[in-house]
Amino acid sequence: MTGVPPEETSKGEKWLLHVDGSSTIQDSRADIVITSPQGEDLEFAVKLDFKASNNEAEYEALTTGMKWPMRQVLETS
Repeated sequence: MTGVPPEETSKGEKWLLHVDGSSTIQDSRADIVITSPQGEDLEFAVKLDFKASNNEAEYEALTTGMKWPMRQVLETS
């Protein structure tokens, strides 16, 4: 899994994002683990509905994983 440095919210809380994308002959998927400021791990697996290279699957995992915590921060601000 690839880690992204923690992002600080407006309240100084840090979120940590780990992503992994994979592609096989059968399918492509994105695995996402988001760690909240309280240390709670939220795990997601997304099956991509298109054939992707490993790099494309990693990118999809990263962009998908970044959307959720950002939305949470905006909704609570």
